[in-house]
Amino acid sequence: MLDELFQLSQTFQQLRNRSFRRYFLQDHSLNNHFSIILGQRGIGKTTVMIQHLLDQSAGDRFSRKVLYLQSDHFLVAPLSLYEIADEFYKMGGKLICFDEIHKYRDWSMELKSITDTFPDLRIVASGSSALEIGKGSHDLSRRALVYNMYGLSFREYITMTTGIDLDRLSLETLLSGHQHATDGIVTRIEEGGEKILALFSRYLATGFYPYFQEYADSAQFYLTLEQNIHTTLEADLPAIYPSLNGASISKIKRLLAVISTLVPYTPDMKKLKKLLEIGDERTLKTYLKHLEDAGIVLTIAKSGKGLRPLEKPAKIYLNNPNLYYALASTPDRGAIRETFFLNMLRVGHQVSVPERGDFLVDETLTFEVGGKNKKSNQIQGVEQAWLVLDNLEIGTEKRIPLWLFGFLY
Repeated sequence: MLDELFQLSQTFQQLRNRSFRRYFLQDHSLNNHFSIILGQRGIGKTTVMIQHLLDQSAGDRFSRKVLYLQSDHFLVAPLSLYEIADEFYKMGGKLICFDEIHKYRDWSMELKSITDTFPDLRIVASGSSALEIGKGSHDLSRRALVYNMYGLSFREYITMTTGIDLDRLSLETLLSGHQHATDGIVTRIEEGGEKILALFSRYLATGFYPYFQEYADSAQFYLTLEQNIHTTLEADLPAIYPSLNGASISKIKRLLAVISTLVPYTPDMKKLKKLLEIGDERTLKTYLKHLEDAGIVLTIAKSGKGLRPLEKPAKIYLNNPNLYYALASTPDRGAIRETFFLNMLRVGHQVSVPERGDFLVDETLTFEVGGKNKKSNQIQGVEQAWLVLDNLEIGTEKRIPLWLFGFLY
């Protein structure tokens, strides 16, 4: 059994390794006993696992100390993950990686048994962002360190496309020293023969998912992105929530279609229920939560409230700017700006909707997002408030270029 699985693992290590390394491995060593990486389809979880595995084997993909398994592969699906781990451990194995774990039957029971039985074996598993680690048939939340992984930041996109490696900025540094930061970044970019606003425009259209580099034109990229959304809705969600049937998935798709034409959308639950022919509000909120957990939409609560499970959000956005170009017939630039800002800030910060302005960050910082000629009327008199402006290379005092927030991770 193991010989075939080792050959499969070696093949995947060769095919799926990439030279570019995401922020994720810089931030997380994954050296604990049991790690779980969650994230939406297409953001590079497999590549991160392969890179981590090769780090542990000093780049030797033929090492029998490490093993990568795609949980839904036809060679793996009929086998017991526990029995694989047992044999691997007895043969001296040190690190085993289970990819797409949500596709495997009884995944939580198997992983619990492996974790409890082999304390010296390191385990890394990846799964859909919709996976509820604490609500499987066996609660893994107390056994595993769970990490959420996100799509490419603008900073990472620049490195991938130009080879120019630029430092991250903390939000505090960004706000207090954005003019110096932008001047240095713009100079580096122009020395490399590029323009920062042109790069940013390309990033908003196709740069959130690392696989954009695999396609010669954007039409192929958007087709793949749409297919990934369909796979998420038609395969990943039913695998995680077996109670979802064809009719339920159809209504979730219709809900997404409605949202994609109206974002940023302030939800009217009564209208949505009628439009989608859904009988009760709780079901509608559950469908909305599925879309968010799957990494297709983002929701945001009013400041001071926090978004509790199944609570009506203040606003709904598509998850990232690329989705607007893939799903909306005429992408709205205003919605794209706000989505980019929210997407970058939610990694490491709490974001809500304030009484005045577009976003409140960490309950203290107010931001109004708009085009380069946007005035500060809406945040006049608000303490610790900034304008975040599109199509602006370098800002002044309280006017910060939108693109710079892509350097937070």
